[in-house]
Amino acid sequence: MPRRSGGRQARRAERAAPLAEALKPVRPGHSGGQFQPLSAAGVEAVSDNAFRILDRVGFADATPHCIEACTAVGAVLGDDGRLRMPRSLVERTLQQARRNLVLHAQDTRWDLDLSGARVHFSTAGAAVMVADSENGSYRDSEAQDLYDMARIVDTCEHIHMFQRTCVLRDVPDNCAMDINTLYCAVTGTSKHVGSSWTLADHLEKSLRMLHLIAGGEAEWRARPFVSQSNCFVVPPMKFASDALECLRVAVQGGMPVLLLSAGQAGATTPAYLAGAVSQAWAECLGGLVYVNAIEPGAPAILGAWPFVSDLRTGAMSGGSPEQGLLSAACAQLGNHFDLPFGTACGMSDAKLPDFQAGAERAATVLSAALSGANIVYESAGMYASLLGTCPESLLLDNDILGAAGRVTRGIEVNSDTLSFAEIEQICTGGEGHYLGSPNTLQVMQSEYFYPDFSDRNSPNVWEEQGKPVLLDQAIARKREILANHVPRHVSDEIDSSVRAEFPIFLSRAAMGR
Repeated sequence: MPRRSGGRQARRAERAAPLAEALKPVRPGHSGGQFQPLSAAGVEAVSDNAFRILDRVGFADATPHCIEACTAVGAVLGDDGRLRMPRSLVERTLQQARRNLVLHAQDTRWDLDLSGARVHFSTAGAAVMVADSENGSYRDSEAQDLYDMARIVDTCEHIHMFQRTCVLRDVPDNCAMDINTLYCAVTGTSKHVGSSWTLADHLEKSLRMLHLIAGGEAEWRARPFVSQSNCFVVPPMKFASDALECLRVAVQGGMPVLLLSAGQAGATTPAYLAGAVSQAWAECLGGLVYVNAIEPGAPAILGAWPFVSDLRTGAMSGGSPEQGLLSAACAQLGNHFDLPFGTACGMSDAKLPDFQAGAERAATVLSAALSGANIVYESAGMYASLLGTCPESLLLDNDILGAAGRVTRGIEVNSDTLSFAEIEQICTGGEGHYLGSPNTLQVMQSEYFYPDFSDRNSPNVWEEQGKPVLLDQAIARKREILANHVPRHVSDEIDSSVRAEFPIFLSRAAMGR
């Protein structure tokens, strides 16, 4: 009697259907914290050292508003012009600081819960060039590149937010560049966006754009879908005046801020890793004092991003193992303080997508994720020690981030997953293998991660398929996305209002609208 295939085909169709969010093997916000490069005593020592730096060293070059706001809550301006922050002030700030922060997106499905040690992945960077892997060369980055990368990220399941990746070198005016950077990002993806501003008045104008897109200022303040990446400090321990003013405007305008300290070990932070972590956290806590002096409980992400120098040459080495260690240790302090925390890992020193790039990205990203960093910035698409960004790499890196998310999720242990009854049945009265087991079929998608690009075929199948190259496949997929994926979450009516008020560089035709 011939076998009926209807049941098998139905099961195949069921397995091929999109999984419900709760059943996916990798989801945004798996909890890290398993990797702890610092001992408990080490965490206390670094924490105490950060408090000591704030109390005894303090900051140079505070702005008048920063001095006024911080001294009003207990900071001390010394005769040497340095603004010092006693431990009691910092501890009081820690008590009032915002926790359990949610970064909103234009699409609520992409809201990010930054409570505890929940882990998410983001782009970031200020590359001045695009790594063109199709031609094996570098060229200046442009507005079209940023918009296109936002569109690519909009399709990447494991890149959870989009922080600007490159500088618009075809927009020479700084104010227009800041406005167009924001515009390209928020129209290219419905995920949460991070951006930066050169001057405070540029941000004030940009907030008007965000009010238009959100439907009003009240709607924006209820769900701010853009955060400010703010390098408010020039390590070691010196404030940046223009950035401080941008910080003030962001806090007053309801925009979450990433308090970013980006020193370089051996150059602008101590070469000892523990010293680099101490200074980075001192600088970030100082920024937190200012934020809460402006508005207690204002949304802020602590961004301790100490980078690594190759001490033989002085060049930045973002792909080094020490980068992963530094970022993981900083994340461990973030968990210790129970503050929203972000760090940078995943940038490669390679020039194009190759073995070096994949190895460096996977190693450093996994360190940061397993340590429980709430956001791992610069985790996709960044090359040449942040000088270059590569659009098609975003697609390959999405696979790496998915794998890192799966490792971060770990292994669930309970009476069902221990599988004793199944083992007993298969071994004592069954077929002697688990290939057709209902449990195997049930968890093949919910327990296991399958990359989009990595080739798991046998050599024979690989040859039969023409020996496909991953990078070529990513380039083809990039072209497909850019030809067909045109986000419409910002309506044509709102876009027209934005264009009527702001100097938008890209035409609608260039955006595919």
